[in-house]
Amino acid sequence: MWTSSPHPTTTGTAGGPGRERMAGRSLLPAPDGGRPTMSAASPPVPRPAPSRAVLRRGLKVVWSGIRQQPRPFAVAVVGAVLWAGATVGTAGAIGWVTRTVITPAVDSGRVTAVGLWTIFGVLVAVLLVNVVGVILRRVWATVAGFNLQAAYRRRVTRQYLRLPLSWHHAHPSGQLLSNAHADIEATWQVFNPLPMAIGVLFMLVIAGTMMVVVDPLLAFVGLLVFPGLFAANLVFQRFMSPRITRAQQLRAEVAEVAHESFEAGLVVKSMGREEEETARFTAATHELRDSLIEVGRTRGTFEPVIEAIPTLGTLAVLGVGTWQVSQGDLVAGDVVQMAYLFSILAFPVRALGWVLAELPRSVVGHDRVQHVLQAQGGMEYGDAHLTREGGAVESELRGVSYTHAGEEEPTVHDVDLVVPAGSTTALVGPTGSGKSTLTNLALRLVDAGGGTVRLAGRDVRELAHGVLPSVATLVAQQTFMFDDTVRGNITLGEESDDEAVWESLRIAQGDGFVRALPEGLDTVVGERGGTLSGGQRQRIALARAIWRRPRLLVLDDATSAVDPSVEQAILAGLREARDGMTVLVVAYRMATITLADQVVYLEHGRVVDQGPHDELLERCDGYADLVHAYAREAAERAAVAAAEEPQEEHA
Repeated sequence: MWTSSPHPTTTGTAGGPGRERMAGRSLLPAPDGGRPTMSAASPPVPRPAPSRAVLRRGLKVVWSGIRQQPRPFAVAVVGAVLWAGATVGTAGAIGWVTRTVITPAVDSGRVTAVGLWTIFGVLVAVLLVNVVGVILRRVWATVAGFNLQAAYRRRVTRQYLRLPLSWHHAHPSGQLLSNAHADIEATWQVFNPLPMAIGVLFMLVIAGTMMVVVDPLLAFVGLLVFPGLFAANLVFQRFMSPRITRAQQLRAEVAEVAHESFEAGLVVKSMGREEEETARFTAATHELRDSLIEVGRTRGTFEPVIEAIPTLGTLAVLGVGTWQVSQGDLVAGDVVQMAYLFSILAFPVRALGWVLAELPRSVVGHDRVQHVLQAQGGMEYGDAHLTREGGAVESELRGVSYTHAGEEEPTVHDVDLVVPAGSTTALVGPTGSGKSTLTNLALRLVDAGGGTVRLAGRDVRELAHGVLPSVATLVAQQTFMFDDTVRGNITLGEESDDEAVWESLRIAQGDGFVRALPEGLDTVVGERGGTLSGGQRQRIALARAIWRRPRLLVLDDATSAVDPSVEQAILAGLREARDGMTVLVVAYRMATITLADQVVYLEHGRVVDQGPHDELLERCDGYADLVHAYAREAAERAAVAAAEEPQEEHA
């Protein structure tokens, strides 16, 4: 089953105007792999608040980050203050040098070595303080920002692992990737310019004081610039906030579409849907492109104005200062000092605008991340334990019901099922009857809406975290391979001797093809096992489960990609090696069904009948019809294969 995104939009694309684009459809398997239904949509992230609220909430986000990284941020602020003091001090130093060294030298027509060394020493001292401040500011601001990103990525990942499968089924995987990467990055990107902006505030206090001391009139003229600068930045923020918010949301949608397309590569190729997928991705990327162009257009409109304001202030200071010099009220050094002060303030003051521009992104990213961190539905665990040793265990479901999110009718209801310890039990039923859902309930991948699930006589809700996976293992029809060696995919990084790995492969009928691989167990299988066939991947997945020697082994149509003869050998091997192992298998083939000790027949989420295969054939019409259909299908496939063999030999 494919799950759907919460935000369908209608967009004209190359595939035709008005084509509906489901921007975030995710190729996540449903708990019950049968019915092609749509899952519940993921809850939408709240829309951004107005500009004033964004500023207030953005400052709260910044303050929370400062509290989490106090030391690195404090060092960065110290560096910013040193840099600010040195920057303003440069203007003071130039004014002092002009008054005490350069003007006397011009008046006398002679430059002394002492004067030159004085100029050099003063400027180098100020420069060294500036350099130290910049290094401290940049390095520790980066440390604070990346520490926050790393901490929140760990939190989000832990939350993903904590939340049940039912929550994941309702959220597109591309959106979850965006939450863990782009949204976290957007939340804490503000920490790059933040220490500099704090240093700028300190710089303005020093600069304002110096201006007033030098000349109150020039200070008044110059300081008129800053209210205008702040007003321009506030207007800039008001226009930028909704545009940046929209761009951030569209980034997530593009990630969702891209991830879905990659996951569905086989479907797209086999169904000839390349053009449609290209059009769908094009629509999403064009929408993001247009949004980013709008952001750039707004930035390009406001930034020249913001940059021009300090320059206008410098020109005003020069004009008024020159007039005062001509009147004898000021000396040239004071005017030079004031003009230079304004010229060096022009760029740093923009850091305030950078912070204001980043705050909307921080708020949007923070909201999207908090949407994950505050999600409810985590499973509660007890403190009971089961050892990995001790032999096969009984699995029992009593009065169990479960309803998928977004559906009204239960997928399974009032199911009573006992899987005796050491037995092989086959779940049989038509598509959508709830077989896969029961396997998920037995392993507590999802919690039952009603009833009780027990393992070895203990309610699975009473077991401590990690206990159930240590004694029970699932092998699903859709196997997953890591981009690792065969050994790594079986042991998943745990310590093991190769003899145990080979034994697991032998039972899973995979030792033959693994020995034929170029490097045997050390052969890297590629991303998702791309170098292996479907049957080979399933056998490695079976070996992965068998290697753990589980007390309960659940197979959800886990041999569908192998030949019937290989399947029979695998099941026979499991019967021989099942000492200490209970097997629950979702079965579609006669070979699987006939080897089971008991068969449980399901229809519409209910147990219709159960017992040995031969007895069910006689007394359950629905079961008999289904099994006969399986047999006819197998016979037809065998006939087709037999008819093709002579043709191949003749060719």
